[in-house]
Amino acid sequence: MATLTEAGAAEEEREPGARTVRAGWAAAVLGAGLLVALTASVCLGSTSVPLGEVWSAVVRGVGGQGPAPGTQDLIVWQLRVPRALLAAVVGAGLGLVGTAVQALVRNPLADPYLLGISSGASLGAVSAIVLGASAGGALGLGLSSAAFAGALASFALVWTFARRGGGFRPLRLVLAGVGIGQFLSGFTHYLVLQAGDEQQTHGALFWLMGSLGGAQWSTLALPTAAVVLASAALLARARGLNAMLMGDETAASLGVDVTRLRRELFVVTSLLTGVLVSVSGAIGFVGLMVPHACRMVVGGDHRRLLPVAGLFGALLLVVVDLVARTALPDQELPVGVVTALIGAPALLYLLDRRMERL
Repeated sequence: MATLTEAGAAEEEREPGARTVRAGWAAAVLGAGLLVALTASVCLGSTSVPLGEVWSAVVRGVGGQGPAPGTQDLIVWQLRVPRALLAAVVGAGLGLVGTAVQALVRNPLADPYLLGISSGASLGAVSAIVLGASAGGALGLGLSSAAFAGALASFALVWTFARRGGGFRPLRLVLAGVGIGQFLSGFTHYLVLQAGDEQQTHGALFWLMGSLGGAQWSTLALPTAAVVLASAALLARARGLNAMLMGDETAASLGVDVTRLRRELFVVTSLLTGVLVSVSGAIGFVGLMVPHACRMVVGGDHRRLLPVAGLFGALLLVVVDLVARTALPDQELPVGVVTALIGAPALLYLLDRRMERL
């Protein structure tokens, strides 16, 4: 591991200018691709809307003029635009969290769900779906609120176990996250089996596999704010993330308070994961695959890697959501199914390329 890290650092030193230019071009291409993907996502669906009418509806919506007579404005502004934007926000957040978690635990195979936070969110959401009014009504929680409450509870459990005995070591953090995550997943599966009717079971399973179907303008504010704040927090700690990849002792010799940094990263990534899962369900592979692909282009410097990973994650999930909505006639696939079908082969390819270099 040390050899790989030193080789990556040497590569960064040899061509910092080239990497910076490459990151700029990558960001520009991804930004343009994201705009095209967002437009296509709004145009295409069970009812196709011409491009001109899409932009007209968007201009009227932004200007507060309200929908024009007919149904297409409602389809564009009330249904498809919020969903496309939510896909971009969630994808960007997953790309950022995946990059940070891989540095946090110094494991390139780590993903946002390794810390067990998504399992807590899933338990909260499935409880709201299956138990319905008896749970959510008593606590005053909707599905998203219940999911976030579950994420916070899981965060507290992982935090408590990771801190036992002092220190904040990666192995203890990973083991606590995996153990608590599996424990909570067992309860989640039990609740799904106890669902009172087929519709409840279908709703719970669909949410567990990821879905953006509940996107509304009102659901955009919290995840957008969380992604913006988390981006700022992670970019402010980019140098510390770079140092931490070289090992705790090396990072400490460079003046980094490793324990404090790891604690801050855990808080940021856990809370952001909880927010994202509460609005989109459990969407796998994005946080695992995006950092790998971006490192191949811009290198491992987090000052360049984090923005590019956010853009690529946003582009990827917008495209995936479009495929999930349009791949089958009269049927929508869970987003997590599509990310698994795309992500698993892509990850195997990336891992194969990495092994060839060893």
